[in-house]
Amino acid sequence: MYLTAEKKQDIFAKYGKEAKNTGSSESQIALFSYRINHLTEHLKTNRKDFGTQKALLKLVGKRRRLLDYLKEREINRYREIIKDLNIRK
Repeated sequence: MYLTAEKKQDIFAKYGKEAKNTGSSESQIALFSYRINHLTEHLKTNRKDFGTQKALLKLVGKRRRLLDYLKEREINRYREIIKDLNIRK
């Protein structure tokens, strides 16, 4: 399995305010970005996996909505997470 509980805790500890804070926008965006990168690599080798392609598009949309929310609420946190994760709009 590509995403273990330890890896999730590392992501939440790094991008959330604390390891237990799994609901913050930054930690969710970081988790979605990790999953998006994994699915992108999978689709490079398995071009006809349309179920994964649909899941990838859903994740990208969820991450985009969270980024838009964060941009409206707190622009400084938005800029930091964009810079940390190398996400481009």
